[in-house]
Amino acid sequence: MIADPSYPLSSSRGPRGEMTEPSKVIHVRNVGLEISENDLQQLVTPFGVVTKLVMLRAKNQALLQMHDVDSAVNVLQYYTSTQPSVRGRNVYMQFSSHQELTTVDQNSQGRKNGDQDSQPNRILLVTIHHMLYPITVEVLHQVFSPHGFVEKIVTFHKSAGYQALVQYQLCQSAVQARSALQGRNIYDGCCQLDIQYSNLSELQVNYNNDRSRDFTNPSLPSEQRGRSSQTGYGDSGGLYGLQPPGVRAASFAQMGNAAAIAAAFGGVLPPGVTGTNDRCTILVTNLNPEKIDEDKLFNLFSIYGNIVRIKLLRNKPDHALVQMGDGFQAELAFHFLKGALLFGKRLEVNFSKHPNITQAPDTHEYAGSTLNRYNNNAVKNYRYCCSPTKMIHVSALPQDITEEELVSHLEEHGTILNTKLFEVNGKRQALIMFENEEQATEALVCKHATNIDRSVIRISFSQLQTI
Repeated sequence: MIADPSYPLSSSRGPRGEMTEPSKVIHVRNVGLEISENDLQQLVTPFGVVTKLVMLRAKNQALLQMHDVDSAVNVLQYYTSTQPSVRGRNVYMQFSSHQELTTVDQNSQGRKNGDQDSQPNRILLVTIHHMLYPITVEVLHQVFSPHGFVEKIVTFHKSAGYQALVQYQLCQSAVQARSALQGRNIYDGCCQLDIQYSNLSELQVNYNNDRSRDFTNPSLPSEQRGRSSQTGYGDSGGLYGLQPPGVRAASFAQMGNAAAIAAAFGGVLPPGVTGTNDRCTILVTNLNPEKIDEDKLFNLFSIYGNIVRIKLLRNKPDHALVQMGDGFQAELAFHFLKGALLFGKRLEVNFSKHPNITQAPDTHEYAGSTLNRYNNNAVKNYRYCCSPTKMIHVSALPQDITEEELVSHLEEHGTILNTKLFEVNGKRQALIMFENEEQATEALVCKHATNIDRSVIRISFSQLQTI
């Protein structure tokens, strides 16, 4: 759905939140490409229901229509005194000059290929325009998987050009991906994404190769023998950590973690993360010495990278050193954990002057630990890096576990507001929402890698806002 192009934006250019002409339509400025529809909805949903949302990507703007004028007034009253910020970017709000948004079918906007189905669907039809370099299933998976679990991808050639069908597990993931990626380039200056909702309900995949892939069924045969001559996956550079074929990286490790994390964050590193840090050791202070230990610190910091070793400073009981696998992982931990609340203390996180922690009897070694989260599937782990939230994701659960048993295992750490058990590829998982981030953080550091009925559970933070 796209706004009528005849709409002028709000006639007022004054400070954000002007209250002169109340309207249920809010005009939002400075909306960068990294900001999704869901991000904007989260800003205003505490004040009322959003009935329409239009992203004006070409202008870095958006239009939000609330259910009624009172809701919109409450939004702007609140953000007059509080600067709204999304993904580290300040956005600015004011009433639109229009009382109502009229949305029309995208075909009337002059697009060559309008949506086959204007209703959101978990399957996306992707057309690649100006395709100067070959695009494989692996390239598409790296681009689309940061927005949710991709089940299947099928590529083909039609009169419209090179196209692909991308099937997500959840419709919400497809909506988020379309909002974040529509109109963007895979490589600098070419391979532009034109994304529509498909009207299919399920993709049929018979082979796992460069043209099709069922990520839920890795045992499918390959239709073609030998290595593909196509390249483009796992090379550094470009918007998504990709570079046109030419000089190919020897391995994912050689290309550097920055490319993976850039792709996980929609092509843009989080504000404050440079990707150039080479200091691997973190100094953590203001810990609660009565409750903290090395394993609890491991559980928390291992969300952002592999842990080499940890040392609690005995002469300063509220200090600890944490050596990460590399400088990029240390920078992620520094960025996401600075100021986090744990055991009633707000953590202070800084880079240490020591390049590493010397092995000694009072250090705990984790370099060879099977509990390090980045031993396998590092890209997936980077994708879920975030600051502590009040929602945790629990995996590797026993198949017959009940919500009551799971709550009993975690409830000592805080008030649990909601739970949801579900399965992904036959594996039992859960979402647990606590009352606040501190309670969820305590549950994670205390219960990650603990046993439930002989199953070693894994806990991470979830970026979902509700269950």
